[in-house]
Amino acid sequence: MELINKTCARLGIKPGERLLVVRIGTATLQFFRKGELVKSYGVSTSKRPSSNLKNSLGTPRGLHEIAERIGAGQPPGMVFKSRVPTGRHFSELVTSEDGINDNLITSRILWLRGLEPGVNRGGEVDTYDRYIYLHGTNHAERIGQPLSSGCVLMRDLDIIELYEEIRTGDLVWIAD
Repeated sequence: MELINKTCARLGIKPGERLLVVRIGTATLQFFRKGELVKSYGVSTSKRPSSNLKNSLGTPRGLHEIAERIGAGQPPGMVFKSRVPTGRHFSELVTSEDGINDNLITSRILWLRGLEPGVNRGGEVDTYDRYIYLHGTNHAERIGQPLSSGCVLMRDLDIIELYEEIRTGDLVWIAD
């Protein structure tokens, strides 16, 4: 938490009431309210090494905020394409040759914006321009394993639960 507070102070950001901490190495997301741990969730992050670079497909590190909340009221398992609900549950979609659906964006989207210029904001390291989200997945059985192309994946009911607690502007710290 000390590193988060120092980063906020350096950037002139006042930490809010809610904070999410994603730990890539332990595949967890911790939800804090007023400095107290409310709940910990299992997550999946990138199949590739963490990276803030555009086209790296790595999960970006550092201080972020929730830029947009998308999907309120959609049922669990709803598939999103370009941040728009498709009207289809992931089980209704055609599977690939190996018998599984691609890694889909389901249930809710919390779109991240980097707050550290040159680290995760602007130019070749812009988290928001990379379309990095916290979102549901059609592969809940694989949560805890490296799975994504940079996003933080959660079980559908977990992302829905978290979505109800989180607001635009809430801080998200992502660390190895």
